Parts: sequence; C-alpha cells; structure tokens
Amino acid sequence: MPRPEKPLPIEALGLEQMKAVLNVPDVRDLLGIRDRAILEVLYSTGIRRSELTGLELTDLNPERHTIQIRRGKGRKDRIVPVGERALFWTARYLDEVRPRLVLDAAQRALFLTSYGEPFNPDVVSRMVTRYIQRAEIGRSGSCHLIRRTCATHMLENGADIRFIQQLLGHEKLETTSIYTETSIETLKAVHSRTHPAENPDSQNDRSGLQ
Repeated sequence: MPRPEKPLPIEALGLEQMKAVLNVPDVRDLLGIRDRAILEVLYSTGIRRSELTGLELTDLNPERHTIQIRRGKGRKDRIVPVGERALFWTARYLDEVRPRLVLDAAQRALFLTSYGEPFNPDVVSRMVTRYIQRAEIGRSGSCHLIRRTCATHMLENGADIRFIQQLLGHEKLETTSIYTETSIETLKAVHSRTHPAENPDSQNDRSGLQ
C-alpha cells in the first residue's frame, strides 16, 4: 500500500514578523489595549483559543506569573507561565478597559467583548486573522499560528521539548515533536557549527573543489 503523504506543518512566524503583529492594535484605543493583551497572552503562553476564552479573573496570578487553564483539551487542567510583557498589557486592560466593558458585576470572564460578554473562540480567531493580515508580513493565519510560533521560538532558544509539551498541554510527546520539524533556525545553527564546509578554513579556500 502507498504510504500517506506527510506534509510539513505550517511554518511559524519569525521574531520580527511576530513583533509586527503585536504592534498592530492601536493602544491609544481601549479595545486596542484589550486586543494587544490578548495577542500577548496567546504568544507568551501558547494556549489554545478556547482556553483563552475560558479564562476567568481568578485564573490569572500576576504574583506567581502563572495562568491556570481549566478544562483544556481532554478536559484537563494545567498551570502555565506567563511572561512580564503579557502581564503588563493584561494589567493595563484590567485597570483601564475591563471596568468600562463589564455590565454584570458577577461576570468572571477575564477578556470581554465590547458588549461585556465572554468571547466566542471563533470571534477571537477572526480578530487574530485580521491583525495578521494588517501586519502586512506576507503571511496568513490565526490563533494556532501564534501557538506554533510561541513553541518554535522557545525551542530555538533552547527550551526542552518536554517543557514545551507541558506548556501546550499535549498528551503525547509525538504531538509536540511536530513543532521541531519547522524549527529551521535551530537546524541552521547546527549546520553552521558542524558542517565541514562551514569551517572558517574552508571558507577561506577560494580554489573550489572539482
């Protein structure tokens, strides 16, 4: 029987491309601050869109730099770290924006729409897609592209794949290993360090090989 094709997963954004996306929301606007906070949390944590929309106020722990994911994929809970920059923008959102959006004091959702309601995952996807398009980086994608970018950037900076597995909430290591297939920067660094033709002495030899 012929073997099924195994196409490469979508390539992650580069660092400058990701910065361009993060800088698209107009943070002079209240909803721009909220959207920047959402993008920063997605990039910092690599959580799924459904996990982001399910976040409640008490799931964020700024002191411990963590977010608790409740009922993630497979209905499993986990705790993930969240970075300083994401915490900064989330704090701005909580201080300046959320109080103006909330209509019901009993509302516990962390991120609210302009109608004061929790986000639907599809709405977040459309929002992220628009920001990627507006960044004019020659790429298209949505929340999963940012999730992949988070994992790839961490792998390229030396994170152990087992940590990435825990961060992303993958049950099997094989699922996480897919992300290494697009980590071309790591492969390029290893190639430059180990391939004989990349040796400085070899580069100085202009005679060429016949």
